Amino acid sequence: MFTYIFHQMDHQIKNLFEYTNDYNKSIIQPDQFWENIANSFRWRKRWEKILDWNFDTPKLEWFKNAKLNLTENIFERLLSTHRNKTAIIWEPNDPEMSPIHISYGELYKQTCKFANAMKAQGIHKGDRVIIYMPMVPEATVAMLACARIGAIHSVVFAGFSASALADRINDCQAKMVLTSDGNFRGNKKIPVKSVVDEAITKTDTVEKVIVLKRTGENVKMHSERDLWWKEALEGQSEENIAEEMDSEDLLFILYTSGSTGKPKGVVHTNAGYMIYTYYSFVNVFQYQEDDIYWCTADIGWITGHSYIVYGPLLAGATTLMFEGIPTYPHPGRFWEIIEKYKVNQFYTAPTAIRALQVHGTDHVEKFDLSSLKVIGSVGEPINEEAWHWYHEHIGKGRCPLVDTWWQTETGGIMISPLAGITPNKPAHASLPLPGVQPVIVDTDGKELIGNNVEGNLCIKFPWPSMIRTTYGDHKRCKETYFSTYKGMYFTGDGVKRDHDGYLRILGRVDDVINVSGHRMGTAEVENAIDEHSDVIESAVVGFPHEIKGQGIYAFAICDNSMKSNEILQEEIKQLVRKIIGPIAKPEQVQIVSGLPKTRSGKIMRRILRKVASKDLSNLGDISTLLNPEIVEEIIKGAGLK
Repeated sequence: MFTYIFHQMDHQIKNLFEYTNDYNKSIIQPDQFWENIANSFRWRKRWEKILDWNFDTPKLEWFKNAKLNLTENIFERLLSTHRNKTAIIWEPNDPEMSPIHISYGELYKQTCKFANAMKAQGIHKGDRVIIYMPMVPEATVAMLACARIGAIHSVVFAGFSASALADRINDCQAKMVLTSDGNFRGNKKIPVKSVVDEAITKTDTVEKVIVLKRTGENVKMHSERDLWWKEALEGQSEENIAEEMDSEDLLFILYTSGSTGKPKGVVHTNAGYMIYTYYSFVNVFQYQEDDIYWCTADIGWITGHSYIVYGPLLAGATTLMFEGIPTYPHPGRFWEIIEKYKVNQFYTAPTAIRALQVHGTDHVEKFDLSSLKVIGSVGEPINEEAWHWYHEHIGKGRCPLVDTWWQTETGGIMISPLAGITPNKPAHASLPLPGVQPVIVDTDGKELIGNNVEGNLCIKFPWPSMIRTTYGDHKRCKETYFSTYKGMYFTGDGVKRDHDGYLRILGRVDDVINVSGHRMGTAEVENAIDEHSDVIESAVVGFPHEIKGQGIYAFAICDNSMKSNEILQEEIKQLVRKIIGPIAKPEQVQIVSGLPKTRSGKIMRRILRKVASKDLSNLGDISTLLNPEIVEEIIKGAGLK
């Protein structure tokens, strides 16, 4: 066993000189840079090589042939100093209900106990486990228990439909589903177990379902397959010897929408992900020993994985989990929680900021936000107006605002100010973290050097937490991320480097729509619309939305003279909601007689995006289209003429 002395601030950058120094070191000597950080961790066997990589294949191995268990780096590594420290504060949906404080010692016992419970139900190293749960401490316990025994977890956001859940179960061939009877969301109870039951009818790999009692919903339990959480824990020991894992063994699969219809199972592995989430967390947020940190994301998304669970816990932090929504029972709920727990770092999405901005500052001023030291933004580029409102009214003009850019595929924050260390500029992600080598390229892949340039964002060198593959389909991983520009990881985002050399993210350049920080592939929504019996063909684009960032606008050719457009529009919206989930429901559906196509039959989405955005400037030459007359019809149908 490799010995170490843990101190969470060992690798924390303290000023701009240190940032510049560490950044240069990480580029010139990446192996030594990451080895130095890895030395603070607990390893069963040290690595033979820090990094082995090839972007053409792609093949990536960090800390090659090292052996470890990630949870030993949360528990065995920290318990001697952190046993009684609060690991998780859980704030329930209902403010009248008591919160829960869980210490590192207690979290360790719960993790071991549930790890043993899963093993008793036949789950072993390498098995896939789906977690479809509300924001409750048990969801974190489930993730850690999977990591403890070497099972691969795949958390699915509990707002996805039965069909979307079934797709993910089938893709990873999951053996177990962890769920709840229902979820609380504001003043609503949402059935969850029934969604799981419906999903499982379309699958044949699930052997066991463990159900947490949360809302008291009346649910159907299948005697051979289903058992209650409490029942599963009965008689289980609070001790568990962690499974030995290879550095490149799978830790989790997280599904993300791509530009084709089928969701991609992004694969993250043990060692690199562990090192990077810890390092990025302590640096971006400048976390200090007794701080209270709160990220408002759901663990169904990568933000919840990296910056509610793994990053904070590996740093020995106190992380707050919130079950509810920002507007229940009043629009000041976020600010009330900050006051209640004296939160020091607050990390949320621009969508939430814009939604709360609408309610004005009265709900903000009722609460004491003086404990805040850092505020952060995640999920999509933040617009300047929201940036200023957040900075002035929540951060009171004194808190650094870390506008973070990263992706499910990157595993951790890539480009961001370091709070109070690197400069803050409104709506700019600013500078890369040490170890991250961004480049801006034109459409031909030529690197654009210097300032005041705009193009596509690529990364030219590996970082520890990057995607390894798309589960069961390595070819898709290569085509999506490593084939567009040779020798580089292509992010799919546009970027501008300004006159100061700071980076500003411009959003997606491919057929992916960012709705409230959640990526929706246009093809996935189109596939759902096309399930409607009256739809002949559809096309989906994004358009600017003042709350969500982007909304979904659908154009559909329908074959039914018996139904009005209004009925068809509503049916299409509800169908998408049913197949994918509420998050994917189009804001607008326009029934059209045709779609603008090139002579080779390709839909001209650029024109549709212009119409959806109510911007008819620079439509370009439409005379070369197969059916130029259709453009005028669509413009009129959208009420723009």
